[in-house]
Parts: sequence; C-alpha cells; structure tokens
Amino acid sequence: MRFLKLAVLLTSLVILASSCSSGPVNIPDTAAPAEIVQRAQEASDRNRHNQALNYYEAILERFPSNNDYVCIAEYEIAFIHYKQKKYELSESEFRKLLARYDAPDAELLPPQYKILANIVIAKIDERKK
Repeated sequence: MRFLKLAVLLTSLVILASSCSSGPVNIPDTAAPAEIVQRAQEASDRNRHNQALNYYEAILERFPSNNDYVCIAEYEIAFIHYKQKKYELSESEFRKLLARYDAPDAELLPPQYKILANIVIAKIDERKK
C-alpha cells in the first residue's frame, strides 16, 4: 500500500513538472505572424519565457522583412530578458532595436516600441546608479 501511494505521488509530480515545462514549441509553417505573436504573448503571460522566446525568434526567422513584426519580436525578446533580470543583455537588445529608428525609413516603423524601449533603458540606467 505504501509503495502504491509513493508511485501515485511520483507520477503526479512527473505530470505536474511536464505540464509546467517550457520546452520547444511546434509552430506550423502556415502560421501567420499575428498568430505566432498571440501564442508568444500567451506563453509569456504564463511565465513560460523560453516558449515565448521561441515564438518571437520564429518571427525573426520567418518574417525578417516585416518591420512591424520584427520590432514587436525584438522588443518582446528584450523585455523578457529584462523581466529575467538579464539587464546587460536586455539593454543591448533594446539598443539594437533603437538603432532601427535611426536608419532610413524609420518613419515606417511602429513608434510605440521606440518609446517603450527608451522607458526600459531608463529603468536599467537607474538601476546602475
């Protein structure tokens, strides 16, 4: 009887651990960028940061010429790293994103990510003081 209880407990722990894992994601080749971003946001909301990063990286790989989605993905990747307290990496990624806004045709980029990136960089700078 004691062995059975232990087996049930161990099985429950394995199921719980696997349901909370943030392993690789399977993204259909036909997935639209909006769908991938939605899935990334859902993963991020559930603190499944590795899954969210995988989705955003897929955006960068699959849609490199779509400036709107590239800005979304780059911002969100940097913000996840900020939330993970990887401040140096996050700052570097935000600055890379901001460099896009100094390039020709920057007026075609979504302005909110420039604003948000500057806000987070200011918070990172404040932490350094």
